[in-house]
Amino acid sequence: MNDILEKLAQCVEFGKINKASPYPPNMKDQDGADELAKRALEEGVKPDEILENALVPAMSRVGDKFTRKEIYVPQMLMAAKAMNSAMAHLKPFFQSGETKRKGKFIVGTVSGDLHDIGKNLVAMMIEGGGWEVIDLGVDVGTEKFLKALDENPDAVVGLSALLTTTMENMKKTVTAIKEKHAGSKILIGGAPVTMEYCEKIGADFYSPDPQGAVNYLKQLVS
Repeated sequence: MNDILEKLAQCVEFGKINKASPYPPNMKDQDGADELAKRALEEGVKPDEILENALVPAMSRVGDKFTRKEIYVPQMLMAAKAMNSAMAHLKPFFQSGETKRKGKFIVGTVSGDLHDIGKNLVAMMIEGGGWEVIDLGVDVGTEKFLKALDENPDAVVGLSALLTTTMENMKKTVTAIKEKHAGSKILIGGAPVTMEYCEKIGADFYSPDPQGAVNYLKQLVS
């Protein structure tokens, strides 16, 4: 049983989505994350075991490699796609409540900003870390964040901005969330964002890379 989880973790780490996927070349014609996740369930492995013992460690290794600049965005996206193909088999169990997630994470790129690669990577890494992700997309106004928090009051919020001009909107959203949901934890990120800015606007955490956000969430629930 451990063998199949080990193989699944490998497929996720190196971006092997399914058997038809030509990437990576050294795993050509082998089963990918899609087939292995399905087979693990058929063999009686529990969904939370697949998540905790294959997907979470694999995405953690991917995040660490990215932080150390051993891999770059394309490899990360391939790993995230492989993870998503495995998650597709697990989601019905989470949605039915049969298997529990660690928590909810609301994420979006702030109003006026249409960049989504960084936000998508963070969302994928956090989902791979065992959280339910509510992705509001790009150009998300303060009201939309507040509405999502009204519907999911215990959720952690992630705000992304890639333009210096939209950082002001990030500040407005943080202020509004803290006024209405004082206990909410807010993570911020994006190319122009810094720890200094995070402290200045009253957000709770800043990370320059996705793995930092995953590690912060891990601390919240430990």
